[in-house]
Amino acid sequence: MTSGGNGTRLLPWTGLGGKPCYLVTDGSGQMSRIADTVERVQLGMAHDLLGHASDLLADDGPTPAQLRFLLARMSEALIAVLRIAQSRGARLPVPVHDDPAEGDGV
Repeated sequence: MTSGGNGTRLLPWTGLGGKPCYLVTDGSGQMSRIADTVERVQLGMAHDLLGHASDLLADDGPTPAQLRFLLARMSEALIAVLRIAQSRGARLPVPVHDDPAEGDGV
C-alpha cells in the first residue's frame, strides 16, 4: 500500500537568486503540464549535450575554450537533471506498512 506526497512539487526552474520554486498541485493543472514540458526539454538537451561531448572528446585536439564551454554547459545540464531527479523522487509514493516491524525486515 502506498501514500502520495504532500502535493508540493519542486519546479524545474529557479526563482530570484537561484532559490527553488515550488508548486502546490495535484499534478493535473496547467502549471504541472508546463513543468513536465520543461523537464522533457531539459532532459533532451542534456542527452544532446552528451552526444556533443562525445564528438568533441573524440577529436584530436579540442581547444581549452571548447572544453571550458562544454564543461559550463554540462554543469548547467547536470544541475537541471539533479533538480528533476529531486523533484520526481519527492513525488514518489511513500510505502505505508500496517505493522512497523514488517517494514525493514527486522
